[in-house]
Amino acid sequence: HVQLVESGGGSVQPGGSLKLSCATSGHTRSVHLMGWFRQVPGKEREGVAAIYIPGGGTAYSDSVKGRFTISQDNAKDTFYLQMNDLKPEDTAMYYCAARGTIYGPPLSAPTYNYWGQGTQVTVS
Repeated sequence: HVQLVESGGGSVQPGGSLKLSCATSGHTRSVHLMGWFRQVPGKEREGVAAIYIPGGGTAYSDSVKGRFTISQDNAKDTFYLQMNDLKPEDTAMYYCAARGTIYGPPLSAPTYNYWGQGTQVTVS
């Protein structure tokens, strides 16, 4: 079992920045892909960024490339999503997620096994 605990959401003005954190615990050795997703009411959950474990390769949605960065801390138990130049269309509930397999599209929500509780990001 893997537990994910998120923090860092909030409200910012357009052009501002936020850094989301995802602390992991439990049987994390089974995790080989970590991702950040976002969702607004009535819409499908959208993959934002993912990072491969080990290796550190990343994937981003076109809408956030050049603005968002996913990373892992030195202890390898916390993941981050640095969000810069935030836009109103970035407003969503953001979720941290984990899955065991590296195979398949890295930003596909149904392929992830574990999810955090979500943290709201509002850009206005």
